[in-house]
Amino acid sequence: MMRRPPSTHLGHARRGFTLIELIVVMAIIALLASIVAPRYYRSVDNARDASLRTSLNVMRDAIDKFSADKDRYPESIDELVTMGYLRQVPVDPVTGVPHSWQMLPPPPNSLLKGVVADVRSGAAGKGQDGTPYNSW
Repeated sequence: MMRRPPSTHLGHARRGFTLIELIVVMAIIALLASIVAPRYYRSVDNARDASLRTSLNVMRDAIDKFSADKDRYPESIDELVTMGYLRQVPVDPVTGVPHSWQMLPPPPNSLLKGVVADVRSGAAGKGQDGTPYNSW
């Protein structure tokens, strides 16, 4: 049986990474992730807040247009969809469901009748500015 002589070429003698090299790479990746992750989550929260404000503005505008056209407030948000003032009830971006909106009645001295004069988010918690979601 013939044995192969050991290779004298340095490229063949070393075939992988050392444990120290792997630890250094993993530490660099962990450091970068710890810097990027908080910024990512903050931007996600900012986007959710902006989406909530936009949804509220769209629904409030639809309520205003409905009340100007019909001389009354709508009975529900679904009536806005049925009458064509909204395409669909928007999903509350904080709760993730379309049926969590809080409908506010008209003020007692209002000349217009109806049920929904304003709408708010039904989500608990606060936005990025510290204001509770259900007071926007």
